Amino acid sequence: MKFVVAPDSFKGSISAIEAALAMEEGIKRVFVHSEIIRIPLADGGEGTVEALITTTNGKVIYNTVLDPLGREIESFFGILGNGKTAIIEMAAASGLPLLKPEERNPYITTTYGTGQLIKAALDSGCDEIIIGIGGSATNDGGAGMLQALGASLIDINGEELFFGGRSLKDLHTINLDNLDSRLNNTKVTVACDVDNPLCGERGASAVYGPQKGASPEMVKELDAALANFADKIKIQMGIDVFNVSGAGAAGGLGAGILAFLKGKLKPGIELVLDAVDFDNKVKDADLILTGEGRIDGQTAYGKAPVGVAQVAQKYGVSVLAFGGILGDSYEKVYEKGIDFVSANVQNIVSLDEAIKNGYTLLVANTERAMRAVKIGMDLRKNNDN
Repeated sequence: MKFVVAPDSFKGSISAIEAALAMEEGIKRVFVHSEIIRIPLADGGEGTVEALITTTNGKVIYNTVLDPLGREIESFFGILGNGKTAIIEMAAASGLPLLKPEERNPYITTTYGTGQLIKAALDSGCDEIIIGIGGSATNDGGAGMLQALGASLIDINGEELFFGGRSLKDLHTINLDNLDSRLNNTKVTVACDVDNPLCGERGASAVYGPQKGASPEMVKELDAALANFADKIKIQMGIDVFNVSGAGAAGGLGAGILAFLKGKLKPGIELVLDAVDFDNKVKDADLILTGEGRIDGQTAYGKAPVGVAQVAQKYGVSVLAFGGILGDSYEKVYEKGIDFVSANVQNIVSLDEAIKNGYTLLVANTERAMRAVKIGMDLRKNNDN
């Protein structure tokens, strides 16, 4: 039998790679001589670089960049096995986890470090860049990214803008004369799972600003600053990013990438599945196993297990999904092509214990499912005889 194991990470417990190994171990306890293809997945957020370079035999490149407050840190990006495609997690340079709670301030946080990672990818000879833009600490519309790539953002006095979303209220002129010319020949794709516009009640500032440290007064000022940015982009470049779906992702970084890098926004799991050539690897599989830390009603809306199931349906392959726990309305995933769901935790344990023992619990959960699969196979064989 050929099994494909394609889990996302069980966040806070085990990585996607560890989850795939646990599933393999559980399978082997029942189907000793089976063929198992491991494809650890991510949805464009944390763990995307690790998952893609593992699956494609790529490599990690380390680089010193500026964090959201302009301090030097050691960051990274990946290059896929083809040697030409870079994978970047913006959170590795401009993410909220890089700041202490008391340091969060979207007035001044910058995406400059993300731009430095893009430049490093270009320096490495990549002509395609995939960017996961979840988990940002910023609200600058990608202004810092642009500055790192050579653009100048000028106020009415001819001075370069300071870092941060607040300074965009003073933007007067966008100068792209020194923007890295290699971007003209680079395909940029963005893993984006939100549809927020840049501004307004559902915009970047209003929806995501508070978690980045913005008060209600700051939200209003940041929203107006992004609106000014959008106005200047429309006037000077003829590109309207104000109400584009997804432009508000990552504090408006979606808008910056759309306008200046000619990027395309794509749901994270679709992007990752394409990058690992998932269709070709599963089309002749007998069974696919997937999973994530919590399977609930939200899983049905574009998360990794459902992305896997949608591909599997094209080839008539059944999908088993494993979760650390099952949450409210988990049954919705059955409508999306998942055939079986099971939780790792089968008795009363503390959350800390479940997280600590995530690997062994997933092995045991997978083994139980495989024993049920074997019974089904035996019944079919007996009926055929």
